[in-house]
Amino acid sequence: MNSSQFKINEFKKICSIVCFKPSEVENIASNLDKYYKEWIEKKLDKKTGLPKKYLDGTEKQRTIRPSQKELKLIQSRIKNKILVPIKLPAEIHGGVKGCSNITNAKPHQGNKYIFTTDLQEFYPNITSQRVYDTFCKLKFSPHFSHWLTNLTTWKYELPQGTPTSTHIANLVFLDTDIKLIELCNANNITYTRYVDDLTFSSQQDFKHLLNPILDIVTSGNFKLSYRKTQYKGKQTITGVDVFLNKIDAPEKIIQKSKIEVDTKADLKPYTIYLNNIRKTNSPRKSLPPTRGLAKVGRTE
Repeated sequence: MNSSQFKINEFKKICSIVCFKPSEVENIASNLDKYYKEWIEKKLDKKTGLPKKYLDGTEKQRTIRPSQKELKLIQSRIKNKILVPIKLPAEIHGGVKGCSNITNAKPHQGNKYIFTTDLQEFYPNITSQRVYDTFCKLKFSPHFSHWLTNLTTWKYELPQGTPTSTHIANLVFLDTDIKLIELCNANNITYTRYVDDLTFSSQQDFKHLLNPILDIVTSGNFKLSYRKTQYKGKQTITGVDVFLNKIDAPEKIIQKSKIEVDTKADLKPYTIYLNNIRKTNSPRKSLPPTRGLAKVGRTE
């Protein structure tokens, strides 16, 4: 098979996976601006509800770029048929079926020393080139990787708000995850990541390893939010309070749940969320099964 025919076959392959005709996929890929919305949101402080600000007083913002119409459907099929089957380490909780901010916090229960940090501009920092390179590393062919990248990135970066972005971000960060896992396993440190929130904990003081941990992240060309980098005992991890023998919701969630119960509200989202956290404290409650790494790819 010559290279030209191989290229055509790889394109037909992805069209078959997303269940769209080649002419339809080509048309969508050539007119991506028609298939995205875009708006800017202020970043709010979870504790105060006020806009976050940089040191110069400028309010922090994030650009939301959800896909729509046929492109959103194509991305959903890429997610379900190509991305989801790629196995990830058990330490990754964001965008993984059966996992949540709660399962991300639970492994750190009972650990005395906790270190948290946050990836700054996580999605915008992932360029189209990094996405393409990641797909190639996963053994998808260059042609297949080209179309995957074309259909999941916009304006030369990974857009925040699409069906595929969190899964792709996990894959781009995977090499860094593996290095962090290896370091943590060698030093009895528990590590979890929920999208752009990284958490480390241990029964032993591991302050001497903070710089090596941060070096692993920055050497992968990711930016850290040092304002959110903390090393101390009791902490709220991805919105969940972690204690020695249990985890629990923050006090504001508990109070809102109480109001729902007292007023006999028809909908009780805070009460449901509170119960989901507290039921993990039952001795019979188990965490999701460990996930291993698997080699997944397309033709070379």
